[in-house]
Amino acid sequence: MKGTLRLKRRMVRVRRASSRNGIAGRGRLDLAGAALVAATVAILLGTCIAAASPHAITNSASAKRSTETIVLLKKFKGDLPITQLTEDQAILQALNRLAYGPRPGDVERVRQMGLAKWIDQQLNPDSIDDSALDQRLSRYSTLNMSSQQLLADFPPPQQAAKKEGLTKDEYKQQMQEKRKESVGEMLPTGDDNFDKANVELARLVGPNRITAELAMAKMDRAIYSNRQLEAVMEDFWFNHFNVFANKGAEKWLLTSYVRNTIRPNTMGKFDDLLLATAKSPAMLFYLDNWLSADPAAVKQMQAMRAFRQERYYARFGMMPPEMQGANGRPKQQQDRGLNENYGREVMELHTVGVDAGYTQQDVIDMAEILTGWTIREPRKDGEFFFNDRIHAQEKEVVMGHTFHDDGMKEGEKALEMLANDPHTAQHISLQLAEYFVADNPPQPLVDRMAQEWESSGGDIRAVLRTMIYSPEFWSKEAYRAKVKTPFELVASTARALNADVEVTLPLVQWVARMGEPLYQCQPPTGYSDKSEMWVNSGALLNRLNFALGFASDHTAGAEVNLKNMFGQEAATDPNAALSEALGLFLDGQVAPGTEKTLEARLNDPRILQARLDDPVKQVNEGLIAGLVLGAPEFQRR
Repeated sequence: MKGTLRLKRRMVRVRRASSRNGIAGRGRLDLAGAALVAATVAILLGTCIAAASPHAITNSASAKRSTETIVLLKKFKGDLPITQLTEDQAILQALNRLAYGPRPGDVERVRQMGLAKWIDQQLNPDSIDDSALDQRLSRYSTLNMSSQQLLADFPPPQQAAKKEGLTKDEYKQQMQEKRKESVGEMLPTGDDNFDKANVELARLVGPNRITAELAMAKMDRAIYSNRQLEAVMEDFWFNHFNVFANKGAEKWLLTSYVRNTIRPNTMGKFDDLLLATAKSPAMLFYLDNWLSADPAAVKQMQAMRAFRQERYYARFGMMPPEMQGANGRPKQQQDRGLNENYGREVMELHTVGVDAGYTQQDVIDMAEILTGWTIREPRKDGEFFFNDRIHAQEKEVVMGHTFHDDGMKEGEKALEMLANDPHTAQHISLQLAEYFVADNPPQPLVDRMAQEWESSGGDIRAVLRTMIYSPEFWSKEAYRAKVKTPFELVASTARALNADVEVTLPLVQWVARMGEPLYQCQPPTGYSDKSEMWVNSGALLNRLNFALGFASDHTAGAEVNLKNMFGQEAATDPNAALSEALGLFLDGQVAPGTEKTLEARLNDPRILQARLDDPVKQVNEGLIAGLVLGAPEFQRR
């Protein structure tokens, strides 16, 4: 059955390729096209940077001036406090903040359903059918594997070479042969875009396949999931509880972390999410807590072990082997001790925040409470367990709360205390408001969210509802106030173009090229969602190049059909093509300056694909669409 399905897809691809490749070079960005882009970038750059700078809603004069009240139908908005946005603006605000942007027809679908009803569905993702996405994700075999399975199927090179009795170079040669075999099994379809992407994917036969499939699945969720808010929250929480895929054994622990720790808790109780991350092998390994031990307990264990061994070997007049160094001389033992990394980050980043007033002694005591929270063997077992033998036995005090030795329960109580601390309510409410509303959100909004946090016991869904049902979320100042991260931009572009993405790897690579390689943020802070991080001349040029290539149907592994989207008239009329692009991608909501800039390009021979007075036979719709997708209005959300 799967073979038949693959054959049908190849036949479809051949037919598509003959159509796509029939017009040589259509939409390709040659030197002349690059000159056009450079001119457009120069004009748009200042607009994008100026307009994309964070809005200080609280203190801005615009927040104080009176605005005309807009009255929307109760059937449409329910109890949402929308008074400053039109119906279309409100829909776009929801689709750009609570989802990864609209697909063709989404604005009208939300209008017919009612915005309040759509939001209620998104807040309750289990009520939404996502079986089509599940079918799409079934192509990634690693997503449902345990850490042990991943280690067995994609072993670390050194470990695999040793097991097979090969040298490092011999194993490297063996993997190169496997890549050749994998690529050789791919049947060409005649579609260069598809074949190129498929070959690149086929080359991933080692451990890097794990993170590649995880990243592709993340992109597929953002583009195709009907549970859009859940996908957005998964991205938010992963950055909040960030781990770095390329640290040691992390890549074999990461899939389980996303699947079992982050995703099931995106809109549940925060204390459940915090505890799940604290017990996750991925987090324990990333922040080194699996190595953290009470120094006194370790010395006692070492002393007991040495005593037993010495007593045994003394019968034979020998020194225990593990006490011998070179030439049989005694070797020094390395002391295993307290590691403060997780104790610090769980307070500074994960819960109360750096301004909560805790001290270095609080960090030390928190680290001592969490001694014994470890992993058996990261490269073999990869499972959490509590080792009471290396757990600190003393009394600890964290932020005025005293904890007596109670084994693992002591750590659970300390984490519960941090989760329910008022500073945590403020800290994470601020981060949520920064992510969803504005880089500098109004303090009254944050305060209301924090109050809901405390009264609901850290119910994430309830806090989100409070934020969404606040007037600040629907204010003029919040509308298009955020700059899209590279991941958000790639996902929203694919959705806007209604792209058929069969091999997602090239899109993942584009995200990395624009500065946000998925699951590869090294510091525990995760990727920033602030405008200043993503707005500069180099970034904008990369974004435009991506949009132009994608819209022109030259992104490997994906198909875009602008002819079906724009209609027949747009094929020979650049004004009709621009009008369609502005309507489809920006819902017609474009600043006069941007529209004027785009209109000025319509007579360019590179768009008309004609010289002097020659008749226009074929408008370069891909170039027009790409320029609209590169405009400030689409770069923001």
